[in-house]
Amino acid sequence: MPHVTLYALEEELAGRELSLVGELTNAVVSVYGEWARGSVDVRLIGIPAGRWARGGAVVDTAAPSVTFGMREEVFAREDAAGVVARLVAAFTDAVAAAFGDGCRDEVLVELVGQPTTRSGLGGKVISNGAGG
Repeated sequence: MPHVTLYALEEELAGRELSLVGELTNAVVSVYGEWARGSVDVRLIGIPAGRWARGGAVVDTAAPSVTFGMREEVFAREDAAGVVARLVAAFTDAVAAAFGDGCRDEVLVELVGQPTTRSGLGGKVISNGAGG
């Protein structure tokens, strides 16, 4: 199940939730195909004013950041560089569509590979096959 988490300052996030859910889901679908739509899990995390800092100082504005969790095996595939590039571009486009193009150059996208053997679902460790 693909997991997308977007972090943004709360006051900038408010009112953009529905648009972001659609844009971020569509970003995953644009890379993986329509079959992935039903399993995309989106989390929108609003950071209250005074709780986002850079360089040791609290900031008033910050471009949103996106973390995308996926199986680490994707990074070992022959087409990994292309998949990574498409995901980074698609998530950046999604954020810019919701927040405006002015933030595009500052959007951070992190792709995090997770071994299925170190994840769990429904109280069971996920293996490369079915549960286990």
